[in-house]
This record gives sequence, structure tokens and C-alpha cells, in this order.
Amino acid sequence: MSAAERLGFYAERFPIVEADSTYYFPPTPELCRTWAERSPDDFRMNVKAWSLLTGHPTLPQSLWEDMLGAIGPAHRGKRRLYASHLEPGALEEAWARFRHALSPLGESGRLGLVLAQYPRWFGPSEKSRDTLRALAEQLGPLAGCVEFRHHRWMEGDRCEETLELLEELDLAYVCVDEPQGFPSSVPPVVAATAEVAVVRFHGRNAETWDRRVPTAAHRFRYRYRRAELEEWVPRIAELAASSAEVHVLMNNCWRDDAVVNATQMMQLLGGEDPLPDDAGPPPAPWAQQRLAL
Repeated sequence: MSAAERLGFYAERFPIVEADSTYYFPPTPELCRTWAERSPDDFRMNVKAWSLLTGHPTLPQSLWEDMLGAIGPAHRGKRRLYASHLEPGALEEAWARFRHALSPLGESGRLGLVLAQYPRWFGPSEKSRDTLRALAEQLGPLAGCVEFRHHRWMEGDRCEETLELLEELDLAYVCVDEPQGFPSSVPPVVAATAEVAVVRFHGRNAETWDRRVPTAAHRFRYRYRRAELEEWVPRIAELAASSAEVHVLMNNCWRDDAVVNATQMMQLLGGEDPLPDDAGPPPAPWAQQRLAL
């Protein structure tokens, strides 16, 4: 499928999709306008923040051509770029361009949340908390959500401190389902810290979670069984009771696993009998049966 065909496929079946390509290359206003034009009025798109904006290593070629001169002399020609490699003021300019690019989605009412997913080495510290405060400022009028990849954010007394900070900053905490037992494993804490609550399912493939793999799809290669999804039905109901809406997103992006599991979750939340665990992709059209989660 082309990207346009995939968007059409999702929009026929679901009320929301998460754009992951924006993590690797910042979107353009033209691209976001196309997304808006090719999706129904009640459709929403969550957008993953560009890697440079959340402290990840970034491809230098993803930087706008007229900003290449902002890379410090000592870092030019390197294979990976970090925000600290840019001249002062360049990161603020990058954020301004990222926000501007999303404006067609926002103006059309289709923009959901901006997902800020932080790297595994982003642990709790005063510097990290200042980073979260800066994130809230940079998002401006855009609604944002935060996903951690370091277990200490949500351990013991620090868990409450983390949730209180996110609530103070009006940033949604991203609840996760993922393999446990690794330094990068965040426990499945259920909490709402903003008007919209978010749950992301990464699969439970412990064999690939902390290993070098060819693609992200290999890391998240896992199809949930019905019983595993059922565990989350009361948790999502709990989030819905304290939020305006809940975004439930499948990141187990191997083949059609996410599509099948998302359909099963919609059916479970709607009190329907879900597709069997060995089902293929759901047929269209599903638009008339979509649930506003």
C-alpha cells in the first residue's frame, strides 16, 4: 500500500491513527494538509514528535536545508545529530517550524496529540524535569502527551511526583503495555493527567525488546490474544471516567497485528464479540461502527 492508501484504510475502520513518520523527518504543511483532505471530519491524527525535539539521535539530512549551517563546526559531517550539536536558538526555530507544519491538521480539527517519546537514557532528574517544562512551553497551544522509556519515572514515590508534574504542565501521561523486567520497561500504570488520556500497546515480545533488530516492526512483533486485551478493558473504562476522551493506540506494527488487535479492542470496549485471535484484517467499511473512545 502507498501512504495514501494506508491512511484511507485506517480512516475507514478507526477514529484515530498515529503518524510515526514524523519522528524520522519533520512533516511539511503540504503533507499535513494532504492528511486532512484525505480523512473524514471526525478523524483524528496523533503525531509523533521529530526525534531531534525529544533528545534522540537524528539523521542530519532530516534537518531543513537552510538550517544546516546551524550545526556546530565540530559536529558537521557526523552520521547522527543531537539538539546539543546546534547553535543557540536553532532548537526553538525547529519547534516553530514543527508547530507550523501541523497547522493544517489543527485548523481542520483533525489534530489529536503530539507524542513526545523520550529515549531510554532520559531518567528522572531535575534537568529532565526542566526538559518537560520546556516541552510544555514549546508545544504552545498544541496538546501533548509524554511517554517514558525509563522505569524509574514510575517507581515508588517518584511515580506520584511524575504524574503531578505532568498534570501541572497539562501533558497527558502515556500508559503503556510492554515487556517487563528491562531497564526500559515502564510498568502498566493507569493514570490520566490531562483532558485526554492515552494508552499505547507495544506488544509483549521480550525476546526483541532490548536487542538490536533490523526494524521497529521486528521489535514490536507481537499479536495480543483476546485475554490480554481484556485485561485493559476495565483500565480504559477507569481512564474514560476521568478524561474527556481516551486514545487507545496499537504500536505492535508487524504486518497486520495492530489492525486486528485495534479492531478487537474496539469490539471489546463496545461489548461486542471480538474477532478470533487468528483473524485477518477486518473488512471495510467500519466507519459507521467506529467508537469515539
